[in-house]
Amino acid sequence: MDFVYILSGALAIDLTIGEPPLPLHPVVWMGKFTAVWEKWGLNLKPLFQIIFGTMLTLVTIGLFVIPAYFLMKYLKGWNYPVYIVTGMVLFKTTFSLKELRKAAQRIKFSLTDKDLVKARSGLRALVKRKAHDLSEPLIISATVESVTENTCDSIVAPLFYFLILGIPGAMAYRVINTLDAMIGLHGKYEYLGKFAARLDDVVNIIPARLTALLYVLAAWFSRQNPRGAWSIMVRDHSRTASPNAGWPMSAAAGALDVQLIKTGHYQLGDSKGSLVPATIDRALQLMLFSTFSWTILCLAVEVTRFAITIQA
Repeated sequence: MDFVYILSGALAIDLTIGEPPLPLHPVVWMGKFTAVWEKWGLNLKPLFQIIFGTMLTLVTIGLFVIPAYFLMKYLKGWNYPVYIVTGMVLFKTTFSLKELRKAAQRIKFSLTDKDLVKARSGLRALVKRKAHDLSEPLIISATVESVTENTCDSIVAPLFYFLILGIPGAMAYRVINTLDAMIGLHGKYEYLGKFAARLDDVVNIIPARLTALLYVLAAWFSRQNPRGAWSIMVRDHSRTASPNAGWPMSAAAGALDVQLIKTGHYQLGDSKGSLVPATIDRALQLMLFSTFSWTILCLAVEVTRFAITIQA
């Protein structure tokens, strides 16, 4: 039942306390470590950038996953309560529910106050696209897209890998996803971040599709449009450059009956409804229903696994 205790405690920490101080956050450490070494890699020729980026990714994964594995193994044999509490804290650092919700709400409040400048500024916490000239509907679209994609990256995927691989699995996913966000980009990181980007694509294959299905289910629970979520997901999931991001985003577009647009890149869904500040609230509702459903499902799987083990 370790999984049940650690997951319940980590969720409680997230919902009450939120993120740890930045100097103590492993994601910040990952970023600093990568930032130091990327400068060396960017000076290399393309082929050597790919090799350097591959090694950087693997080393960073090892630096965080191996200590977590041995720490948890040692603590479990030494002191079970300390093991559980440490697991709660470590697992909490791999996902974020409260902060994602707060970031989206800040943008919604700014739009409600008709403060587009503040809304654009707040959008920087969620997306990397240039926001200085985005209109209100495009700001709302970007916010909904980010909430939806981060439901996978920040909630469903970490829990998925925790379910099958424990704390080390969740930590490994967080490292890969963080590296993808930092160097898995086009432009100057085209070669240095290629391995991290491809690895992130691989580890998100199942979580992204799970998230999309959870959004279809959430649309039914929240009395939105489950049929639209399913049909738009099937029709539009391949319209994004990412092989994974289009799945949950298109499901959200269909559930909300709106068209999500990233100018010059993709359009997901049909514009049956307008993109208004309240759309962000509806997207957050889908996120919360999806998170709740996925948590209950994972707990049920673990309890069933525990029962089978006891009987054996």
